Amino acid sequence: MAQKYIKNIPHEEIVALSALVNAEEGQVVSKTLAQNDAVSITVFAFDKNEEIGTHGSTGDAMVTVLEGEGKFTVDGVEYFVNAGETLVMPANKPHSVFAKERFKMLLVVVFPGKEDQ
Repeated sequence: MAQKYIKNIPHEEIVALSALVNAEEGQVVSKTLAQNDAVSITVFAFDKNEEIGTHGSTGDAMVTVLEGEGKFTVDGVEYFVNAGETLVMPANKPHSVFAKERFKMLLVVVFPGKEDQ
């Protein structure tokens, strides 16, 4: 059997990413689809008023909101991102995520290669 680099999602099937996770009361739910030294791909579902506090990343983090709207704060600047919209949060800038309503997002983080370090 061939190596699977992307997990927790059917291969060779059309899938709605938003169907992979469901918001649960008082929680942030996530499902990792890929994780290695180069990239991380995760789908998240946030309940209303849940958040991921301020943190940093060594890679560029690209979020695409799948359902609802999320508030993203990047280096002190607030961005309200709606379903179908994408925001890139640059590497090494502090950022956070807040759910003013239930919402779902896809997060792709691309990490620096050895030549970039």
